[in-house]
Amino acid sequence: MTRVHRLWLHALVLTVLGALSLAASARALPAGVEAVTSVEGIAEYRLANGLQVLLVADDSKPTTTVNLTVRVGSRHESYGETGMAHLLEHMLFKGTPTTPNPWAEFMRRGLRANGTTWVDRTNYFASFADNDEHLRWYLAWLADAMVHSTISQRDLDTEMTVVRNEMEMGENSPFRILLQRSLAAAYQWHNYGNATIGARTDVENVDIERLRAFYRKHYRPDNATLIVSGRFDPPATLAWIAEHFGPIARSAEPRWLAPTLDPAQDGERSVTLRRAGGTPALLALYHLPPAAAPDFAAAEVLAIVLGDTPSGRLHKQLVEQRLAASVFGGTLPTEEPGVAYFGAQLEPQQDVEAARAALLDTLEGLEREPVTAEELERARHKWLKAWELRFSDPQQVGVALSEAIAAGDWRLFFLQRDRVRALTLADVQRVARERLIVANRTLGTYLPTPQPVRAPAPQRVDVAEQLRAFRPAPAAAPVPPFDPSPANIEARTQRVTLAHGMQLALLPKPTRGQAVHAVLTLRYGTAQSLAGQAEVEAMLAAMLDKGGGGLTRQQIEDRLDALRTELDIAARGGVLTVSLRTRREHAAEAVALVASLLREPALPPDALEEVRRQALAGIASQRDDPQAIADLALARHGNPYPRGDVRHARSFDERADDVRAVTLAQLREFHRRFYGSAHAQFAAVGDFDADALRAAVERAFGGWTAPEPYARVPRPWYAPPPARLQRLTPDKQNAVLAVQQRVALADTDADYAAFTLANFMLGRGGDSRLWRRIREKDGLSYGTWSYVDWSSHEPHSVWGAGAIFAPANRDAVERAFAEEIRRALDEGFSDDEVRAARESLLAFRRLSRAQDERLAGALAANLYLGRTMAVSQQVDEAIAALTPAQVNAALRRHLDPAAFVRALAGDFRQP
Repeated sequence: MTRVHRLWLHALVLTVLGALSLAASARALPAGVEAVTSVEGIAEYRLANGLQVLLVADDSKPTTTVNLTVRVGSRHESYGETGMAHLLEHMLFKGTPTTPNPWAEFMRRGLRANGTTWVDRTNYFASFADNDEHLRWYLAWLADAMVHSTISQRDLDTEMTVVRNEMEMGENSPFRILLQRSLAAAYQWHNYGNATIGARTDVENVDIERLRAFYRKHYRPDNATLIVSGRFDPPATLAWIAEHFGPIARSAEPRWLAPTLDPAQDGERSVTLRRAGGTPALLALYHLPPAAAPDFAAAEVLAIVLGDTPSGRLHKQLVEQRLAASVFGGTLPTEEPGVAYFGAQLEPQQDVEAARAALLDTLEGLEREPVTAEELERARHKWLKAWELRFSDPQQVGVALSEAIAAGDWRLFFLQRDRVRALTLADVQRVARERLIVANRTLGTYLPTPQPVRAPAPQRVDVAEQLRAFRPAPAAAPVPPFDPSPANIEARTQRVTLAHGMQLALLPKPTRGQAVHAVLTLRYGTAQSLAGQAEVEAMLAAMLDKGGGGLTRQQIEDRLDALRTELDIAARGGVLTVSLRTRREHAAEAVALVASLLREPALPPDALEEVRRQALAGIASQRDDPQAIADLALARHGNPYPRGDVRHARSFDERADDVRAVTLAQLREFHRRFYGSAHAQFAAVGDFDADALRAAVERAFGGWTAPEPYARVPRPWYAPPPARLQRLTPDKQNAVLAVQQRVALADTDADYAAFTLANFMLGRGGDSRLWRRIREKDGLSYGTWSYVDWSSHEPHSVWGAGAIFAPANRDAVERAFAEEIRRALDEGFSDDEVRAARESLLAFRRLSRAQDERLAGALAANLYLGRTMAVSQQVDEAIAALTPAQVNAALRRHLDPAAFVRALAGDFRQP
């Protein structure tokens, strides 16, 4: 008979014998006990209440070991409950009404008993010389403790000292604390990052009722496995188990499963621990799949290849090279994604930097120096030897099975063995290549520090005590209400044109805190004179608060603070906009400061380089941003203007080239040619003296004219061809859909009100069609929208829409978007939709006029356009009078899906 036939026959015999054993035992099973399966001498049974029972009979040693594994650990704790699983382990040994002193009973019977808690499970175990009476008593105690433990406040108070001492014992080990700190850094959300023993404040302040609720929630037969191994009588033992555990009721609540999983780590993390005592230590953690995953076997073998002594690579590269005193490696076999750990202990005089470099180079250098066949076989033999030693020891096998249970199923104990046996070099090398990488690493470093300096210990504050001496200042005088109707705004607005052409709109009104909002716009240049100046214009605006008017950058900041003033400056396309917020008493001085910055910029060279670096960094951050990429694709598609024209949509490279080319001489020349206030508008809203502010503006900006003529840059209508533009953005978990259509409308068109309301119902309002379908009904997007970028000059406005979504939902989002647009065009909006939308849109327009900053911007725009608030009133009236027929007709006249340009940006690669 060949070896293959012998192995096949041996396996068949074991299978048949196992089946016969299970069948034979099933014939004599106690009531309520069901035989489930038998694997390599281990028989599984199940009680009606869900308790899983494993019997591992072995008469070779005259001892019996009983292990109860409850599937609850620190992973199952909620906020404020850390340490609760471990605390319950202690409390179960405080007794039940029938057994008030378990430890005395253990001693009397010669039971070596204890319990342990970890992330996925809590164990209660005892080993003793085989004795039916003792076995039966211990089974009865476990069943009693599972549901009848006292968990009293008195016992909790006395046990707290013990638990606290256990905490302090752990705190004395620098390496143990380093491991905990490193795990906390490695896990962003998952409870594997919490110490099983818990946060000291959680444990010391635990609420007894919450602790009891945690006990009732998790200590239940369908959440536990009872393992009996060693010498015992299986039929009698099953009968006793049924007698004591069978009466426990099955919980009506489903088992609690925590949904949290950390995302893939996307960059190396590090932790440094400084404490007194010990020697330097290094620890590197790498995320692994769960213990049940096929790749975990390769990770276990890799831990031996790298961390074993003396054959492991870390020993050879660090210990033998005298960079460390000792090294180690291993894995944490957990039910959910765990970690591999590797580290080194150093002698006091050894170089931490050199050891760290060698440690990481060895761990992350397996791509360069792959695992050899000899290393794999040595590690495989070592792992299998350890497995066989555990399996052959009745006292160890119960614990080993317990860890497999915590990882998901006791049969994983055997499956892992088979996976290690079947491992190939390709398996091991692939797992090393995927897992032992920089982005997946958390590095911990312990540096002994004789006298560590620490911040004060955190303490809670008695808020009531803090407020006892508080005496509030007198309440501010109430601000009278302001009517934001266009008619009232128009009646109270003062408009002035200064001698040199600057226009002012001043709306004084009481405000809370005497706040004043102002907007200043400088308009300059022509399409021809501004050609090639886009970055010069933008960077000059960014330089204006970096020094000017005889003040340094810091002096400007100090002056703004003294004036309680906020300032924002930006420029684009021949318009510089200054937004200003100040207070009544400082308004005139704030205007004077702004004028001095604009008229006398210092333009220091170091500030230019800072602005340049910031601009380049901003461009770099947009290069792989889906929204920026989609917007750029739309802007460039069909754009008819050449490079250099202010209407040309520059690529990221073109923008970066322009930023790098800007010089101080160009900035000074641009300021000399274009800056002036002859074509400027200034609008202010708030609590100010109108006469004093007008005089301040005239003093600050009067007579300031630019050599270059000004003419608005025209933007005539053009129609880019319809297209679907897709751009890949690797490693971005959010994708973007952006849609545009250019429409031959201006905000003076007869269809302005109707098309605005149609767009509001389509994608702008909080109850819009796109929102209800894509966000609420299909749940595909956090945000979806539509808008109209209205032109106030040419009949050339842009309608746009968009959504953000997961790349995998691209087709569904596109389909839903297209269907809703088509439904709006085909079916139109109902009477109820139009009526509700009219009220909502008018409310938003009233809200906009009630916000002083936006109102100041609107007044400044009206100055430039030669409009008054009567136009706003006319639009309100037109919206209020709209009928569904008018709205639907306007939408159908101007919106055409056949003309859409769609841009999609995201990581659309197939997984």
